[in-house]
Amino acid sequence: MNLIIKRRAFLPPFPGCEDIPLLLQRIYSSRQINHPDQLDYSLARLLPFTQLKGIDKALELLTVALQGQQSVLIVGDFDADGATSTALAIKALRAFGFRNINYLVPNRFEYGYGLTPEIVEVALQFSPELIITVDNGISSIEGVAAAQTAGVKVLITDHHLAGNELPQAEAIVNPNQPGDSFASKSLAGVGVMFYVLMALRTHLREINWFKASRIKEPNLAQWLDLVALGTVADVVPLDHNNRILVAQGLARIQAGQACMGIQALAGIAGRDLAQLSSSDIGFFIGPRLNAAGRLEDMSLGIECLLTEDRAEARKLAQQLDSLNQERRVIEQDMKQQALAMLELMQFDDEALPVGLCLFEPDWHEGIVGILASRIKDRLHRPVIAFARTAAGQIKGSARSVKGLHIRDVLDAVATRQPHLLHRFGGHAMAAGLTLAEENYPVFEQAFDEEVRRHLSAERLQGVLESDGELMEEEFSLEMALNLRQAGPWGQAFEEPLFDGVFELLERRIVAEKHLKMRLKHADVNTPFDAIAFNITDEHWGGHVQKVKMAYKLDVNEYRGERSLQCIVHYLEPLS
Repeated sequence: MNLIIKRRAFLPPFPGCEDIPLLLQRIYSSRQINHPDQLDYSLARLLPFTQLKGIDKALELLTVALQGQQSVLIVGDFDADGATSTALAIKALRAFGFRNINYLVPNRFEYGYGLTPEIVEVALQFSPELIITVDNGISSIEGVAAAQTAGVKVLITDHHLAGNELPQAEAIVNPNQPGDSFASKSLAGVGVMFYVLMALRTHLREINWFKASRIKEPNLAQWLDLVALGTVADVVPLDHNNRILVAQGLARIQAGQACMGIQALAGIAGRDLAQLSSSDIGFFIGPRLNAAGRLEDMSLGIECLLTEDRAEARKLAQQLDSLNQERRVIEQDMKQQALAMLELMQFDDEALPVGLCLFEPDWHEGIVGILASRIKDRLHRPVIAFARTAAGQIKGSARSVKGLHIRDVLDAVATRQPHLLHRFGGHAMAAGLTLAEENYPVFEQAFDEEVRRHLSAERLQGVLESDGELMEEEFSLEMALNLRQAGPWGQAFEEPLFDGVFELLERRIVAEKHLKMRLKHADVNTPFDAIAFNITDEHWGGHVQKVKMAYKLDVNEYRGERSLQCIVHYLEPLS
């Protein structure tokens, strides 16, 4: 399916940017940067923790727990955000003086997501006096009640959207809870935990805890590598506040100050720490960490992030890499089944459901989210992929397109048919849900009908936003290096994408599935390399002399030499 390449509107440069290259001025202004302060990524620019609702109650709970050396249990989530949140909480709270602290991550295949009553029963084996949820809890009404019935207090730290009812926890810190005035609603779970720790350190300093306990006051910046990893891997919007956290974390990683686990994961992925980018985190490190939660138990990933032993970190990273390879095989098989399913439906684009549901009982429930994302990218419409779980239920993972708030859609379906969904939750672009298998046909229709209320036909057309064509002097290795340093790039602060027509000099298939090309820019004498991942030329036919493409400028490093290379995101052969 061809995509529409839509060029971003050119906006006037903002005052004070005269020393920035003109191309970067244009890129920044098109991303709503209108003041130099928005490019200042110093920690002093972070929003104050005092804006967070519930932070005072959280500090009271944590201070009492610390002074009394209470038993504290961190209950995490089984994705990269949950893993980094858990590791951050464990490392920092121990440094603050907590001596009796453990963690528990629900196995998604046995207990599902969040602080459920079932996971509370498991948690009670640790005899906790305080449970701290990280990256979950805002929808755990029954689980919080079960903990409190057992005499355990609960502090919720989360970033997911709240439902109509909040759990009656002793304290809730979540920028997305009703009545919260924190200016950034885009913090990842690990970001929320980092803010709680900032507030706690300030409070403990004020009450003279560190000096009285003969504890060296911790420098929280030492854990920003975890914050950067979790923030990027969770694909939250990189507003200015999140860009500060990611930029600071990347700086530590590039300086060789990352934890052993991140160093090992980067090494096994073939990434150079000194040159690591947010894209490297998103495409190479995050997926390896996520593989543990998708296929087995995220405790493996957490232990990799916690260990201070280089050999142990390497061993755990190798296990995570093996799981990620297994995940790829499963994902590819599921994708082929899904495409075959769509072909059997014999839908054309107009007849295809606008809100598409796909269900295969034998699909792996840990992979359905990736599958939904792949099909969504291919068909340019919201997709929910389902797998069968225990007790006659099916679990779905939803991925949305720009302009459709997927959790709101599920909420609307649940409002119209209150008994249809057992549970649901998530964000604007991704969500999860469970329902009875017998109700799948009803839900399938209800979801499509609700999506049609919000999405027009134009929204179903795949669109790539481009920063335009590059001029001769901009098409260079130097500019590629400048762009690499100009981020961090990510969700809602997209890495620059350009488009143009190029002369095709050579082409060949590498690794059986990637198209490697030698191209020439009309205004540049020196040819350059480009690679289109997971694209071949088997359907091109004829003699292709030119190609139209959307691409990112990249740096290819080989045997100590750097050269310009383009990473292709859209490719169309021309006669």
